[in-house]
Order: sequence, then C-alpha cells, then structure tokens
Amino acid sequence: MRGPKGVNQMLKIDPDAACQTVLTTFEVTPGTCQDVLDLLTEAYRDVISKQPGFISAALHVNDAQTRIANYSQWQRREDFQAMLRSDEMRARNRRVNELCKGFEPVMYDVAEVL
Repeated sequence: MRGPKGVNQMLKIDPDAACQTVLTTFEVTPGTCQDVLDLLTEAYRDVISKQPGFISAALHVNDAQTRIANYSQWQRREDFQAMLRSDEMRARNRRVNELCKGFEPVMYDVAEVL
C-alpha cells in the first residue's frame, strides 16, 4: 500500500519499532471476496493512506477466498482509532460489513521476528 504522499512503503516487522500493528480479518465468501477486496483497496487508496500516522498496509486473501487478512502499521494506536471514527470510514465500514460474515480489527505488539 502507498503511505503518506503516495510513496510505496515497505512493511517492516521489527519488535523494537515504536508503531502500532493492526491485524484485521474479514470472513467472506468466494462470491463476495473480490468485492470486499476492491472496497478495501479503494479505502486505502482514497482515505486510509492519507490519514495521520498511517505507515503501511498489506491485504492477503486465502486460497479458498473465504478470508481476507489486513496487516497495517500506524505510528500510534490513537491514529488508527481516529481513522476508524471518521465519518468517511464509518460509512465505508458499514458497506464492507454488508458483504462480510464479520470482521474484526485487533491491535498487536510485535513480540518476535524469526
């Protein structure tokens, strides 16, 4: 995903990094997987990547197209939370929720890189 100012940011997983890691899983069907992926890609391109504190993100799809995993990094957990609370993202997340069986963002700290 492109970070601030449209620069391609490479995800760097580092247990010593002072950033917030967020893993979000989306439960989808093969019939809705691409639609949800398109909505997420548009949200990152048009809104999320321009938010204060956004560092980088990656979207992953399992081979059965029943799960989408989103790995994102933020400078601070408050930056991620502010993005989620914005009117724009609340509307977009309602649309994503209509196409998913469910989704859940969870904040993590990197414990080890092997």
